[in-house]
Amino acid sequence: MTVEQLPTYVLVTPARNEAEFIEATIQSMVAQTVHPLRWVIVSDGSTDGTDEIVERYSAAHEWIELLKMPERKERHFAGKVHAFNAGLARVADLPYGVIGSLDGDVSFDRDYFAFLLERMVADPRLGLVGTPYKDTSREVYDFRFVSIEDVSGCCQLFRRACFEEIGGYTPVKGGAIDTIAVLNARMKGWKTRTFTEKILLHHRKQGTAQHGPLRARFDTGMKDYVLGNHPVWEFARVIYQMTKSPFVVRGLAVGAGFTWAVLRGTGRPISRELTEFHRREQMQRLKQLFTGKPKG
Repeated sequence: MTVEQLPTYVLVTPARNEAEFIEATIQSMVAQTVHPLRWVIVSDGSTDGTDEIVERYSAAHEWIELLKMPERKERHFAGKVHAFNAGLARVADLPYGVIGSLDGDVSFDRDYFAFLLERMVADPRLGLVGTPYKDTSREVYDFRFVSIEDVSGCCQLFRRACFEEIGGYTPVKGGAIDTIAVLNARMKGWKTRTFTEKILLHHRKQGTAQHGPLRARFDTGMKDYVLGNHPVWEFARVIYQMTKSPFVVRGLAVGAGFTWAVLRGTGRPISRELTEFHRREQMQRLKQLFTGKPKG
């Protein structure tokens, strides 16, 4: 498929103090066989030299734009959504068919985006696509437990119509904004897909930007509750996590986070409709796992 046959795309990267990693991301983008119409890197109050790195490349490549946001004291995921939306406003008038959210601490091969765009052309019902990632532990998701319909937040590429139909990202301070977007897309009838033929290298271990690995697992359990995970699913998830290093403790941390959210009566920022849809999917996946029968 030629470049002319692919849909045009734009990217937004919220970046907060990513000086250690963002140059690898930029170099991966510069090497792409298909460049975006615009890539807006939103420096979300960075103070570590991120801006200077981006400025060097934006001066040499007109499709790279740096947007500086004021420094904020709090670091939370709602802030990331606000930064993304600021970048989105910068591309509003461009004639793009696909919009992507890309983390500022990843790298990938030169035909990464061409590959994903080709998959979207092949199936008009694909509303959201991405790939697995490897983090610094070199772990890749076990797709017996994580459906290929789930798309990692490291890079999410949306068909424009899909992104607009779901209303974009939901600004939730506690996180899971990428998962909520995936669930909303499927609930609206769009296909979502992780293509395992490509891999992102995530240079920071997922979920550890603010805390250590065990605290990240605890936070994962809290997010699971916020997302409305079915208790049976969460129990199975805890048991599975116990088989990963650090053994037992990792699973207990997830379970503790979920239990803590229950006891606190933590609110859920998603609709009852989305919670019920999410739980139906989880029960279908468990049935498939234990019976070997496809869902539905």
